[in-house]
Amino acid sequence: MRAINDAHVEEPGLAVVDVAAADDETAFAVQELLAARWATATADRTTRDGARLRCYLDVRQEFNS
Repeated sequence: MRAINDAHVEEPGLAVVDVAAADDETAFAVQELLAARWATATADRTTRDGARLRCYLDVRQEFNS
């Protein structure tokens, strides 16, 4: 994965979460749990290194369902 850019975490409330799992299904399930709670820029695929993905969270904004 690319290095985390300082702009992704330049303010309080911004976070980058790397997810590593045994399979794609589990990695996407974790991402969905995060996205259900916070404003999230989600990944649409895992990396070639296995079931790994990166989410960008803004925990200042709750998701409104």
